[in-house]
Amino acid sequence: MGSAAETYENIKQWKEENISLCLNESDALNKFHDMVMKRVFDIAIAQLGKGNPPCPYSWFVTGSGGRFEQSIISDQDHGIIYEVSSEENNLYFKELGNEIAYGLNEVGYPYCQGNVMCSNPRWRKSRDKWKEQLLQWMEEGSWESIRNLQIFYDARTLTGEIYYVHDLKGFIYEYQKEHPRVLKRLMDNVKHIKNVIGPLGQLMVEGHGIHQGKLDLKYSAFLPYVNAIRLLSIKEGLKATSTIHRINGLINANKKYGPILTTSKNNFIELLKYRFSFHQGETYEGTHFLDVDKLSKSERKEIKRIIKDGKKLHNYVCNLIEKGDNHGI
Repeated sequence: MGSAAETYENIKQWKEENISLCLNESDALNKFHDMVMKRVFDIAIAQLGKGNPPCPYSWFVTGSGGRFEQSIISDQDHGIIYEVSSEENNLYFKELGNEIAYGLNEVGYPYCQGNVMCSNPRWRKSRDKWKEQLLQWMEEGSWESIRNLQIFYDARTLTGEIYYVHDLKGFIYEYQKEHPRVLKRLMDNVKHIKNVIGPLGQLMVEGHGIHQGKLDLKYSAFLPYVNAIRLLSIKEGLKATSTIHRINGLINANKKYGPILTTSKNNFIELLKYRFSFHQGETYEGTHFLDVDKLSKSERKEIKRIIKDGKKLHNYVCNLIEKGDNHGI
C-alpha cells in the first residue's frame, strides 16, 4: 500500500486479500480497518485535485469504528470537524465528505443507513457550528437528538486534530453537569434491552427470518454493556471511546465502580472473542448473530451469564442516574 497509483479498487483488493490475517484478535482487526480507511481518506483528497485541506480539521469515525470494536464487516460511521466556516472551507469539505463516503463504499464499507457520514451536512461542520448543533441536541432532547448525541460521543479522530473531538466532548460534559435532565434523557434512550433468556433459563433465538435459530448478540449482549459504559463515561467526562478503555478510566476515576466494572470488563472481552470464534455473517447485519447450535453446554452457560451480568450493569447505571448521584454509590 501507499503507491502513487493507489486507487479505491487497489485498496479493496488488498483489503480482501489481507483481512483474513487479522481474524483472531480484535485490536489487530480494528487497526487494519483504521489503516484502510486512512488510505481511502488520502485517495479522496487526491481525487478532489485541490491539494491539502484549506484549514485544520478532524476526520472522525464513530459507532463500532469509533469504539475500536468493529467486526470483519463494517458499515460507515464518520464525520468532519473543521476549524472555521468560510465559503472556501465549506465547499472543500462538502466535496471531500462526498468523496470519502463514495470511496469507503467502493472499498467495501457500505453506506450508513442512518446517514451518519461526512457527506451529510449534519455530520460535517466547523467547530463553532458543531457546538451549536450539540447544544441544540441537548436542549431539544428528542429521541433523534439524543441518539445523535450518543453517536457523537463515540467519535474517535482518525486523521487530523484530535483536540477538536475532545473539546466538543468536554462541552457535552460541562453542559450535562449543569443540566442533569440530559443524562436522564440519554438513559431513557437506551433503557430497553432485548430479552433473550426465557422463564426456564433457555436462550431464545430468532424464530423466523434469515437469522432463524440464531441469537441476536448485538441487542441482547453487546449494547447493554456499550450503552451503560458510555452513559457512565459521559457522566464522568471521559474522552476515551472503546468500551474497555472507558471501563479502565471509570475504575480509575471512582473506586466504587471497581467491583461491577471489573466483571463487566472481563465479560466484554469474552463477548469480543465469541464474535470472532463463531463469526458466520456474510453481511454487516449477519455479524451480530450467534449460532447457538455450535456452542458447547459450558459456552451456552457462559453466554447466559454474560447476558445476565450485562442487564445488571445496565440497571446499576440507570439507578445511579435516576438518583442523580454524581459520585457513585
